[in-house]
Amino acid sequence: MTTYPPLNVLKPVGDRIWIVDSGPLHAGGVIPLPVRMTVMQLDDGGLLLHSPTHCDARLREELQKLGPVRHLIAPNSAHWSFVKDWQAHFPGALAWSAPGLRNRRQVKRAAIAWHDDLGVSSQSLWAPEIEQIEVPGIGGFREVCFFHSPSSSLILTDLVQNLDRDHTSVPMRLFSKLAGSQEKAPIYLRLVVKLKGKDARDAAGRLMSLQPKRVIFSHGAWFEDDADARLRKSLDWLI
Repeated sequence: MTTYPPLNVLKPVGDRIWIVDSGPLHAGGVIPLPVRMTVMQLDDGGLLLHSPTHCDARLREELQKLGPVRHLIAPNSAHWSFVKDWQAHFPGALAWSAPGLRNRRQVKRAAIAWHDDLGVSSQSLWAPEIEQIEVPGIGGFREVCFFHSPSSSLILTDLVQNLDRDHTSVPMRLFSKLAGSQEKAPIYLRLVVKLKGKDARDAAGRLMSLQPKRVIFSHGAWFEDDADARLRKSLDWLI
């Protein structure tokens, strides 16, 4: 099994925060990869969809029962492809991109109606409930991480992956071993971020200082227990 069923349904994990497991997507068009969206609810009832996944009709109905979908978040260069589908159903939602993402050729061709980059303007809309921490890398890489204060949850995208044996195919287990993506970022991504030097180390230090109760990320078994210690171990390559 390469996913975390049930799929495309809301799963509550804390105060005003849910996950939605979906996929598999196919990395490089070949390797099946589980993927996850995180939904956060602001004080005014509005919903923020972090790393939107498959825009399922039944899921949309579930979300509308919770509140209006107000924000669509593409937190790094790899997690944006479903934003346009969600925008078509929720045209009033603001689409936010990781810095630099909108300039990529493939993203421009998709003709997504972006509102702005994640930064000061977005942070002002949901502070102090949600804090943004940008982790930079070389080659224009940026991953914007979110700390959801009401639930003490840290939401990452690819900076930690945990492709556990029970939810991966044989090819995926081989890929995971070669890529080093078991409770850590894949080796290639570690290099991209580590080469950014002090800025990246400082961002990682900020993530660890939050001491989250849980760490949610897009691929694999997220950290439900002992999250703070596991996060520190996951980022030891950078600190």
